[in-house]
Amino acid sequence: MLEPKVNVKQGRLFLDKYFSGESIDYRQIISLFLPILVDQAFVVGLNVVNTAMISSSGVAAISAVNMIDSLNIFLISVFIAVSTGGTVVVAQYKGSGNDLMVSKAAAGAVSSVSLMAFAIGLFGIVFHGPLLHLLFGAASPEVMSNARTYLIGSSLSYLGIAVMEAVCGALRGIGRTRVSLVLSLIMNFSYVLLNFVFINGLHMGVFGMTIAINTSRYLAAVCSLIYLFRLDSSLRVKIRDLLVLNWTMLRRIMFIGLPFAAEQMFFNGGKILTQIFIVSLGTYAIATNAITSSLAGVMQIPANALSLTLITVVGQCMGSRNIRDARKFVKSFLWLSSASFVLMALLIFPFFHPLVSLFHPPQEIVRDIFIVFLINSIAQIPLWSISFITPSALRAAGDSKFTSIVSMLSMWLFRVVLGYILGIVLHMGIIGVWLAMNCEWGIRGFIFLRRFLGDKWVQHKVI
Repeated sequence: MLEPKVNVKQGRLFLDKYFSGESIDYRQIISLFLPILVDQAFVVGLNVVNTAMISSSGVAAISAVNMIDSLNIFLISVFIAVSTGGTVVVAQYKGSGNDLMVSKAAAGAVSSVSLMAFAIGLFGIVFHGPLLHLLFGAASPEVMSNARTYLIGSSLSYLGIAVMEAVCGALRGIGRTRVSLVLSLIMNFSYVLLNFVFINGLHMGVFGMTIAINTSRYLAAVCSLIYLFRLDSSLRVKIRDLLVLNWTMLRRIMFIGLPFAAEQMFFNGGKILTQIFIVSLGTYAIATNAITSSLAGVMQIPANALSLTLITVVGQCMGSRNIRDARKFVKSFLWLSSASFVLMALLIFPFFHPLVSLFHPPQEIVRDIFIVFLINSIAQIPLWSISFITPSALRAAGDSKFTSIVSMLSMWLFRVVLGYILGIVLHMGIIGVWLAMNCEWGIRGFIFLRRFLGDKWVQHKVI
């Protein structure tokens, strides 16, 4: 009877040792992490379901959606990056105990992100033709037709997801992750439900998917604003606060957000160029990449949740200038993230074939999917965490320029160039492209680890 009590006590001692400090304790970290974990699980899981649903419309449909999603990620990442800047500023003001500036930072984040998303969405609609022909001109006419529909529909939805992301980012900054979880679930569940109606029920294919994505994102945006203005008791944002730009606050948010946005543009631009390599390899290669990317996203669910949680944790530590706690938590999160990949591999590989069958792939590409997924799963254990967890911590401390420059250079010098050499020149195909990505993780992660072990990253002041 004593053994369970001993185990519980040992567990608490472990959590106290590695996940508690003067700034925040393990109970607060768990309360931050769990809603983000659930959110990530639903986002990725529902994305897998959506990919599986659209795959029922044929290889051309899934290829078009995968191609445009790489462009969507490129464009959306710009205002998501600015939203992350808002999260950092809100978290640091929260750590310093300045509630008035927390409110101003939240309002500034929502205003700036919304304006940026509106401009980017307009750009995507006006220039959809040149963008498609420049990036994916080698695709078949059927794939290109589906891609055009999906790009215009996605661009229309950017403002909706931007408002929700900005509000959720501010809420994460003060530790209100449960509310951000609810808002995310509203968007993603409605998206899947509408996709089921339009794709499986009414057989509207990619056009039905664009109706679903717009409806779900603007529904989430409306719910976010209702919560912010009517139900929230912490941020205290008023409608008039969003209509007046606070330039001082905007500069602080952009100090973090713009370098990260530039990083994301170059980083995802490299992904698009890699996607162009894959398009030149044929429709089957595009489908292999899409399905493997979906499975890799499932593997990364806990690690991504840890990365998002660490922004708030380190942000609040740096707001109270507790550098010792910040260093301790980063080390603990790195080990925990790597362990999560081992756990996810043990859970996923026994069900590999049933999972892949959800996407209705041609039998010829199943072996390639397995090889790419196996290589990537092994590489993620030591390399993903140092490449993605570490820069989240550096960014939360204000060291955003360094992380951005390193990410941009590593992407273009290694992933893009090496991907072309391995995939196209050496005829390794899709396997070569993914191997190049894994190598780039290792190089970038090594540089970030060296930065973390030094002192320059803790010398920045955001507030």
